[in-house]
Amino acid sequence: MSERLGPYELLSKLGAGGFGEVHLALDAEGRTVAVKVLHPHVAADAGALARLAREVETMRRVGGPHVAEVLDASLEGARPYLVTRYVQGKPLSAVPVPVEDLGPLASGLADALLAMHESGVVHRDLKPANVMMSEDGPVVIDFGIASALDSLSVTASGAVVGTPGYL
Repeated sequence: MSERLGPYELLSKLGAGGFGEVHLALDAEGRTVAVKVLHPHVAADAGALARLAREVETMRRVGGPHVAEVLDASLEGARPYLVTRYVQGKPLSAVPVPVEDLGPLASGLADALLAMHESGVVHRDLKPANVMMSEDGPVVIDFGIASALDSLSVTASGAVVGTPGYL
């Protein structure tokens, strides 16, 4: 049985992390989307809500076929969520890449990085698990710790942000 969250019908869980869960969902027009829902204990934390708001703002700045764009977000209520385009495929970390596909992979990632750079955004956690391999090429996801270059927030001196093996 599916569950509703705002105008979205949550169909199945795609994954989960410390911040929340990502669900496959349908919007009001029947389009497939991905909905990131904060865990209840996270939703009660003002700092976590501020991070989600920053993620939404940062993702809305970046466009292009190689970045999962934000379609909607709700930061209100007991279950804040973020809706992005659903990228059908598997994470780069879970699939072998044949030699003949390395060129298109590199080109798609370069396009994504260029779109981020031109938008003044630093992803800060670009790794194989955050790159979905779709039929149309790689798509960068999870801007949870991304930062806008013109943002006033600064990482504390000595703090490590991101996945150490990919810094």
